[in-house]
Amino acid sequence: MADTSTQPARQWPKPDKAWLAIVAVLAVIALLDLPQTIPTVEFALAALWRTFPYVVFAVLAVAYMKATGAETLLSRAFEGRETRMIVLAALLGGLSPFCSCQVIPFIAALLAVGAPLSAVMAFWLASPLMDPAMFLVTSGELGLDFAIAKTLAAVGLGLFGGIGTMIFTRSVVFRDPLREKPKVGGCCGVKKPFQGKPQWKFWGEADRREVFRDNILENGLFLLKWLLLAYVLESVMIHYVPASMIAGVLGGEGVWPVVLGGVIGAPAYLNGYAAVPLVSGLLQQGMAQGAAMSFVIAGGVSCIPAAVAVWALVKPRVFAAYLGFAVTGAILAGLVWGAIA
Repeated sequence: MADTSTQPARQWPKPDKAWLAIVAVLAVIALLDLPQTIPTVEFALAALWRTFPYVVFAVLAVAYMKATGAETLLSRAFEGRETRMIVLAALLGGLSPFCSCQVIPFIAALLAVGAPLSAVMAFWLASPLMDPAMFLVTSGELGLDFAIAKTLAAVGLGLFGGIGTMIFTRSVVFRDPLREKPKVGGCCGVKKPFQGKPQWKFWGEADRREVFRDNILENGLFLLKWLLLAYVLESVMIHYVPASMIAGVLGGEGVWPVVLGGVIGAPAYLNGYAAVPLVSGLLQQGMAQGAAMSFVIAGGVSCIPAAVAVWALVKPRVFAAYLGFAVTGAILAGLVWGAIA
């Protein structure tokens, strides 16, 4: 008798979009300008090697923080007076090594138990912009001054959004902000953070060693693919895009390049790490310093992982306020940096 049982169809892993983009860009170059293919690859690999020490240190630092369970320290920012919560949330958002999508369950729980939206907004706005890994990559590529300025801008944007939300908390925009059934899944594929007091000497526990190892692999691969894509695109941009065009649109003095940098940055951003080499290339082509700052601030807050983290939990009007704070704060940060750089 024939076996009529159905076998489950084999599930092939979905191809990673970043690796596909790298292959696609190189394939197009090979098709249209074959002699430029090898120089593009050489440029990207050399730039990646130059950044490698920063990446290694950053990956190890984040893995250590994850394995020790230091994420539990975030909850202390949401205790006490509202103004104190906003300040601590902005500081932690701008300095902590956790991307916004990784803390969706944490934020959802805080909102569910009544944490003020103002403090959550401060954390949300600051968290995608800077972390230890981002700081090291930014300082290695764009300089220590730019990295420090972006960190201060991240904290400042968090304060700006948090205080603005607190002032208008009774308005129709922020009234009843949560979706009925908020989604709490993350985009980073990380395990639930350890609870309780952090264990700074984590290597005695097998599950913490596993988290340490997994985070090294996940974050290392994540940084590798996005930085490699960014360096490939930077090489393409420097070789094919006339410097005069960049300087004409985003260069020069005044408010307009800064405003344009913020407006373009919001929808054009790929990834916070990928943006660093791209901005470096744009600066070489004549982009104004203020426009560069507004570009990375607006784009960092509105990039897909960060935006999804907010959209998953709050209603569209609160999400619109989030984007409004982001673009306005980015332009203000760009104006300040352009004036002092």
